[in-house]
Amino acid sequence: MIDSRQRSTALLVAGCFFMENLDGTIVTTAAPRIGRALHVPSTSVSLVIAAYLVTLAVFIPLSGWLADRWGARRVFLSAIVIFTLSSLACALSANFGELVALRVVQGIGGAMMVPVGRLVVLSKTAKSDLLRVMSMLVWPALIAPVIAPLAGGLIVTYTSWRWLFAINVPLGLIAFAVAWRLIESLQSAVGTSLDYPGVLLTCGGLGAATYAAHLLSESHVPWPAAIGFAVAAVGLLVAAWRHLLLAEHPLVNLRTLRVPTFAAAVGGGSLFWTTIAAVPFLLTLLFQDVFGWSPIKSGAVVLFVFVGNVTIKPATTPLLRRFGFRTVLVAATSGAAATMVVAGLFTPDTPLILIVVIALLNGIGRSVGLTCYSTIGFSEMPAELLRDANTLQATAQQLSVGLGVPLAAVALRAGGPLGRLLPGSVGPGSAYTVAFVLLAAVALIATARALRLHPDAGSQVTKRSSPERPAVPG
Repeated sequence: MIDSRQRSTALLVAGCFFMENLDGTIVTTAAPRIGRALHVPSTSVSLVIAAYLVTLAVFIPLSGWLADRWGARRVFLSAIVIFTLSSLACALSANFGELVALRVVQGIGGAMMVPVGRLVVLSKTAKSDLLRVMSMLVWPALIAPVIAPLAGGLIVTYTSWRWLFAINVPLGLIAFAVAWRLIESLQSAVGTSLDYPGVLLTCGGLGAATYAAHLLSESHVPWPAAIGFAVAAVGLLVAAWRHLLLAEHPLVNLRTLRVPTFAAAVGGGSLFWTTIAAVPFLLTLLFQDVFGWSPIKSGAVVLFVFVGNVTIKPATTPLLRRFGFRTVLVAATSGAAATMVVAGLFTPDTPLILIVVIALLNGIGRSVGLTCYSTIGFSEMPAELLRDANTLQATAQQLSVGLGVPLAAVALRAGGPLGRLLPGSVGPGSAYTVAFVLLAAVALIATARALRLHPDAGSQVTKRSSPERPAVPG
């Protein structure tokens, strides 16, 4: 049974998760205003987003070691302070260089804040309560990317762009006060040395991959640089994989992937995270660039994805207990893919009510799917591997979110030439049709992966059982 302290701690970490994710995308809408204020081209402001996302990807793998070395309470409180003070400094930036540098500092705080907070919550949660707790922790990741376009549009329309960052200050102060009372330190593995080769290879590879994805999302792709960073990322990550499998105390323990449900959550979950992170971005571009809608109108319609997230939440646990993880995951991922295909068929003449319904259904699919993946990953994980599994899943999740917008941009570019192959006349929406179909195809790969799960996978969480369930390696 979840007591009030556990519930409050989970909601605290969820709130921090919301702040971290919101800051990753809310700047997009404000790019022209920031560019004019700091005397740089609007396209250069994309570096403000990239600096934050790359730093998150690079430093998340270090969070587990820091929690062991210095204690979860100390690291979590310090992360909130770093995130809050750097947010204030971002709001007070005098020039573009300062803003980019401070976004790096802000990313360091975010990278330490959420994984460590989630580890505290999971370490005190029984398997039978894991589903309810993970539902609390997942909702910020679902909400933030959806409301960011509307929130950013409203803030830059009626106030200054500096409030995009200053709004974190009161939220951070509240979070620190609550965390001081709630967060307890975990028993740390004192004496574990830092895996320096693992740090260099893993963080370097993740940073190169995220930055290469950012370059691919720009309107004018610098192909030599993008290809160079992509090649470097592949080389570093392959070397990191080999090192992490052989190291005695690796930075990221890949042996956790021997647990089938965790491997499914990281593999299929990463693909699903990437596609659903791309959908709000593509919808916003479609509504503004093709339909001619205002930023506020397009943001308000995309907001119905969030409505779908919230609407289905009370039914998620009963669905999983009735049908199990495999069935629900197959339905959620394939349903989300179907809504992406339908979204690709939208035209300016499509009834608004139909667009709203499809956005709502897409939100339902993403909510159920991400809750399933986030929960099943820890459903059969031995307690001694919980820290390592938490670090690996947090890293994979952040990398997937960071790749979502670049994937949408690449799919949209591919949609130009491929759209000419479609039957009928070619219009400005043809590229979006192809892009949404490509995203749906990626989501269906996650569906295929879900079909390979045992029918009774995750039964420790859903309280379903099967005599044919094979033993899970410890």
